[in-house]
Amino acid sequence: MASSLVLWSLVLVVPFTNFSNTQMVAITTALIIGGEGAFYVSILMLGKEMWEKIKGFFKRDK
Repeated sequence: MASSLVLWSLVLVVPFTNFSNTQMVAITTALIIGGEGAFYVSILMLGKEMWEKIKGFFKRDK
């Protein structure tokens, strides 16, 4: 999970680099996809119980 947070945080750093606009778009896209992938892999590794806890955290009471 920490790696997904790091990848998502790096998205905020990309605009302050000296890359061209095209390169920034490609890097940002890769970081977002990598962050999502790392998140889903970590959920698979943690198991169903942890996924239920995460869902429960965001679920609203009606």
